[in-house]
Amino acid sequence: MTLRDRWRKIVNFVMLSLTGVCAVVAVSMLFLILGYLVYNGWKSLDWNFFTKLPLAPGETGGGMANAIVGSVDIVALATLFGLPVGFMAGVYLAEFGGKTFSGLVRYTADLLNGVPSIVIGIFAWTVVVRPMHGFSALAGAFALGLILIPITARSTEQFMVSVPQTLREGALALGASKWKSIATVVVPAAYRGIATGMILGVARIAGETAPLLFTSLNNQFWSNGLTQETASLPYMIFIRAISPYDDWRRSAWAAGMVLLVGVLLANIAARLILSRGIEVQK
Repeated sequence: MTLRDRWRKIVNFVMLSLTGVCAVVAVSMLFLILGYLVYNGWKSLDWNFFTKLPLAPGETGGGMANAIVGSVDIVALATLFGLPVGFMAGVYLAEFGGKTFSGLVRYTADLLNGVPSIVIGIFAWTVVVRPMHGFSALAGAFALGLILIPITARSTEQFMVSVPQTLREGALALGASKWKSIATVVVPAAYRGIATGMILGVARIAGETAPLLFTSLNNQFWSNGLTQETASLPYMIFIRAISPYDDWRRSAWAAGMVLLVGVLLANIAARLILSRGIEVQK
């Protein structure tokens, strides 16, 4: 074996070991966070947590039923607002966009993806909360929907572009219009990837806290409607984690565990969908 071959083997071993160590560290951080959450949150997680309202400061017990329902309402409204707009924007970029305008839209979407969520919250407070003269679930959904739009648009474009051009040409050759070929051929071929991007986007906004500080705020009781202040899990975690009460801090760990488990399940579902690959429906 020559000196050059030995040097190559040494470099290969060192780099393989280094990448393996980095991979172990990255995975360990995830399991460390999960373990810490489970250890601290499991003790405060019971049936009352899911069915009872929060109690006054200093009182032990209670739950976060209103915050769980409030988070579901806000995220559901944001999904109804953000997914259709982002999906249609992604279809335009993939199928109809030119060079100048589509490039501007892509740049804007990427820029919005990088904007701090607290800035989105300030914007939503200015255009929704102030005109409505109050915090509300609608304002929170508007802020989260704005975050969801660019995520959905870019993921939709990415997976639609990956569909082979021959499928489009075949549909057009059979007499289908542009829109019909997209709706019946391209979108069904890329629906797994599009659904994956949507699920990951919804999981992303489910854990956002900063926009809700300026929009939905909080409510110690059940909300009377979408135009009223509404409790949410991220906000409750923020408030209770910094409180001086031990029981509140324990409930913050429990809420964090519930929120993280929900996001984790959404990510697992997205990976399972994506692992089946892009499939053309017959």
